[in-house]
Amino acid sequence: MDTQQLMDFVRGPGLQFAAAVFVLGMVYRMLHLILLGRKKNLAEPRGGEWGPGLRTIWHRSIQSVGLTPRGHFIIIVGYVFHFGFLITLLFLSQHIDLLRTLLRFGWPALPPGLITIAAILTIGAMIALLVHRFTDPVKRLISDYQDYLTWTLTFLPLLTGIMLKQGIGLGYQQMLIVHITTVELLLIAIPFTKLAHMLTTFSARWYNGAIAGYKGVKV
Repeated sequence: MDTQQLMDFVRGPGLQFAAAVFVLGMVYRMLHLILLGRKKNLAEPRGGEWGPGLRTIWHRSIQSVGLTPRGHFIIIVGYVFHFGFLITLLFLSQHIDLLRTLLRFGWPALPPGLITIAAILTIGAMIALLVHRFTDPVKRLISDYQDYLTWTLTFLPLLTGIMLKQGIGLGYQQMLIVHITTVELLLIAIPFTKLAHMLTTFSARWYNGAIAGYKGVKV
């Protein structure tokens, strides 16, 4: 298989397969959660659910009162990573062109220089989080192979993307093939790893707060 044939494969059947696995996998995860249901709480309610649930989302997502400096560091670096990743994914012109072919609509792209800054900050944040995982005794103890696998699968599209954009490494076509392949591996892995938390993060935080509120626990 020559370079052009490989390019046609990763941009065609390969991408379609990865996207199908991602969508079907995430739908399965969502249906699984819905079908699990929620046991009827026989205890007498001592408070509401929606208010505590929404406050828990706020406290665990934005507010960081009482955290140690290390805790503040993790929150800040985490937000840099998540927002930087989303900016790079959603506002690079080439990505928008691809999404437009799938969604039949698009949106304005950000300047290339801003995308480069976002990508570099995201890579830096990911490296900082990895170093923290290695150096923090508790994080190191509770980390398993999946934590490092998901970190690698998330990091590689960013790294290969910035290399492609800056003309580093292989030729353009070969680097584009590598970049698309890393994206496809990430898409396939998301529904079956901890990366699926993108589907459940806020609902889980609301549920925990709602349960506490129902029991009368102040959150």
